[in-house]
Amino acid sequence: MFAGNLIVSLTPENTVSVEEAYGIYTAAPYGLVPKFGRFFSGLGYMNEQHQHAWDFVDAPLAYQAFLGTQYSNDGLQLKWVGPTDQFLEFGAEVGNGESFPGTSRNKNGVGSGVVYAHTGGDIGASQSWRAGVSYLQTRAHDRGDAQIDFAGNNAQLAFSGTSHVAVTDFVWKYAPNGNAMQTNFKLQGEYFWRRENGELTYDADGALGRTQTSAYTSDQTGWYLQGVYQFMPYWRAGARYDRLDPGHIDYGSNASFLAAPAFHPERYTLMLDYTPSEFSRIRLQVAQSKTQSGVTDNQLFLQYILTMGAHGAHKF
Repeated sequence: MFAGNLIVSLTPENTVSVEEAYGIYTAAPYGLVPKFGRFFSGLGYMNEQHQHAWDFVDAPLAYQAFLGTQYSNDGLQLKWVGPTDQFLEFGAEVGNGESFPGTSRNKNGVGSGVVYAHTGGDIGASQSWRAGVSYLQTRAHDRGDAQIDFAGNNAQLAFSGTSHVAVTDFVWKYAPNGNAMQTNFKLQGEYFWRRENGELTYDADGALGRTQTSAYTSDQTGWYLQGVYQFMPYWRAGARYDRLDPGHIDYGSNASFLAAPAFHPERYTLMLDYTPSEFSRIRLQVAQSKTQSGVTDNQLFLQYILTMGAHGAHKF
């Protein structure tokens, strides 16, 4: 009636953290699947996937900016898959809200909520697709950040308020006659929108002697689009473009210290990988990242992924 999963991660600093630790009740009626514990949220498309299953070394900029790379939930999830020919999935989650963009709260009760809906199906024998919409609401208390002010100081900031994140996602896959062993292609994209409203404290640590709290609102967006082509057995090539839009920010009275951002971070990425078996993968990735105004960062990655022992099937 119950199944469980525990995944721990080791960091370069020689620390151990619990990545996922959850239980699933398998005997619920009407196709309901309750999950409880710590788990990657069903928000969006990539968020539930573990890093070794990603098609690129790193997460898209939108995931890094709006979800802190990957949104983890400590709480309860309930999913339902409809008994229909077309794939229909609905889900809802409640949690403590401690993961970014939220923060830990010194109070009891639900700290975050997530709802999502996914649908998909087949187009003939060679194509399949999935699309979805998701929504996250959480709260932050004194969430720290830093920004260069008009005087050139690295001012410490603290945000307290509500964060809303909406995601739309789409995935299309092609494999001749459904046989992905020889060649296949996957097109994947997600669009993020975030609105935050509350209070922002300028000079939160008092280092500048100008601490001030004012009303704050922001609307920001980001997206990515990527394609991965397996051109022969074991070998794949891929390309990705991702971009962030600073949107509109209202600093209130703090506008006398802080300028509204106008820079649009973006990145171009190419990758080539070789997968001799389901237990190993070697990947070469090059990227040109422009995440700071006037700075171009040319990046080269060489990644090796090794899977030891039995491993569950990856999601669509």
